[in-house]
Amino acid sequence: MNKEKSLYPFEVDGEIKNIKVDSVYCIGYTGRNKEKTMEHIKELAEIGIPEPLEVPTLFPVRTSSLSQGNKIEVLGGNTSGEAEIVLIFGDSEDEVYLSVGSDHTDRSLEAVDINKSKQVCDKPCASKAWKIDNVLSHWDELELSSQVYDNGNWLEYQKNPISSIISLEEIQNYLQNKKVKLKNSVIFSGTVPLLDGFKYGDKFKMQLTDPINSEYIETYYDIKDISGGGES
Repeated sequence: MNKEKSLYPFEVDGEIKNIKVDSVYCIGYTGRNKEKTMEHIKELAEIGIPEPLEVPTLFPVRTSSLSQGNKIEVLGGNTSGEAEIVLIFGDSEDEVYLSVGSDHTDRSLEAVDINKSKQVCDKPCASKAWKIDNVLSHWDELELSSQVYDNGNWLEYQKNPISSIISLEEIQNYLQNKKVKLKNSVIFSGTVPLLDGFKYGDKFKMQLTDPINSEYIETYYDIKDISGGGES
């Protein structure tokens, strides 16, 4: 990434496209099954995470948090990633790409201030993307999955079709209603359920799979806790 110009390189159809990024957002609570979403919110409230004022919820995050590297630094051991579908807008609202990223979040801080918890961790994103037109016809069949590396083992963390996330049309309408400027923006647009609750590890791996076109996007990152003084 070119820091001076905020350009991020994405491989699209075998070619590198440098995308200018002026803003980054995360959309929370995007489950398509509203009843299950509310149940999840109640479960989070029981462990001290405040209920959102609205569902879904839009979280603006610092542009500098977007990372295509393979390592992030965090404070403390209670941070974790979540595989997300990522919408990438180029120089117009009609130039749209799809990739996979991780809304890595400080879970301890989340119980105090959700907005701040979104700011303190970088948001890893793959360096490969698809033109959104290539997947529109089978959107609900795309699959998100992730694994956490802990104590020397990769553990399955998420695995579900993105049909569990609100539809692309709903996402677009929501962003329009929020008057989000889509040009040159990156939107972390929703995740799929965890298989067995939060897990905290040393590495995180995520995939977006297209079973129709037999393609996938995958990336991973190391998680370095610097709270102990930065020892390597």
